[in-house]
Amino acid sequence: MQIIKKYWIGIVAAILIVIAGVMIYAKLHPKTLPKNLVEGTGRIDGDLTNLNTKYPGRVEKITVDDGTVVKKGMIVAILGSKEYEAQKTQIEAQISAQKKTLEAKQIELEISRTTIPAGLKKAQEQLKSTQTKLKVLEENIKAQQKVLAQAKKDHERSVFLYKSKAIDSHAFELSKLKVDTEQDKYDALLLQRDELKAAISVAQSVVKEAQASQKQILSIESSIEALKENIKALEASKAQVESIIAELTLKSPIDGYTVEKIANVGEVVGAGMPVATLIDPRSLYLKIFVDTLQNGRIKIGDKAVIFLDAYPNRPIEAKVVNVAQQAEFTPKEVSVRSDRIQRVFAVHLKPLKVDPLLKLGIPAIGVISIDGKGLPRSLDEIPVL
Repeated sequence: MQIIKKYWIGIVAAILIVIAGVMIYAKLHPKTLPKNLVEGTGRIDGDLTNLNTKYPGRVEKITVDDGTVVKKGMIVAILGSKEYEAQKTQIEAQISAQKKTLEAKQIELEISRTTIPAGLKKAQEQLKSTQTKLKVLEENIKAQQKVLAQAKKDHERSVFLYKSKAIDSHAFELSKLKVDTEQDKYDALLLQRDELKAAISVAQSVVKEAQASQKQILSIESSIEALKENIKALEASKAQVESIIAELTLKSPIDGYTVEKIANVGEVVGAGMPVATLIDPRSLYLKIFVDTLQNGRIKIGDKAVIFLDAYPNRPIEAKVVNVAQQAEFTPKEVSVRSDRIQRVFAVHLKPLKVDPLLKLGIPAIGVISIDGKGLPRSLDEIPVL
């Protein structure tokens, strides 16, 4: 038994000696990073999208929470505004009233275009007819003047003959009756002429009124055009209000997920205030910091890999998309190989494709290959910063 006990003690001692030797060797000969590789630590960052409202309103509905997946065009929040709805209702009522007025004016114009020209034509025809009658009457008056003058001459001759007993009293009386009759006819024609002249004056006034009524058509046409322009202006105002109401329905501009829900149902948000913060996973990148010695070796497009602390054996292929042009003081959370390094450059590593493991803000390690070769497949292959 003593022999066996000594045997196991020897084995354990040998194992401890081997382990101690390995640890001493690892301490004296630490892993070194190949010269073609540059390593850095940082956190996953990305381009945040603040989904804000263009106009103020009260949140009526919100469809996302922290971490909710969103699709482009998906409704994220609906805001309500009674003021804009009231404006829309008022404008619609004004448009309806203006359209009814326009319809009435168009009917009035249609009637006027028929009746006013017809009235003018009738007045002109009446005037022309009366003037023709007057012309004929003037000829009749001239003829009657001659007949009356002849009757007077005949009567004067009858007076002479009657006095000389050449004709009897009956012939004399007939002569006198002839003069009176022709005089009555002449007087009647003169009276008729006065009546026709009065009728012509009235007809001329009617024609002038009918001609003036033609301007009424132009006035109605102008009113119709003004109503149409007014309706257009109201419809433009309605479209503007509808655009504002449409803007109160906030939709996701990206495919991604919700980083933070900011507003809640019932809250009033002002113009420009966000209701949620979204992010597109395609915009995620690892922001690492490298020292001034390594910065000059890195260029846009260099191959790289990203390792998450939780998945040290799962490299995520990436490439360099941005190298800072100005150095900054080393952030407290950033590890560098030498405490003497005070200033570093930020380098952005963007995954070649979307990886579901990447989350905003989680720490990660990035390794860049200067020549595109020798990228590690595990964190065990490289020294720990």
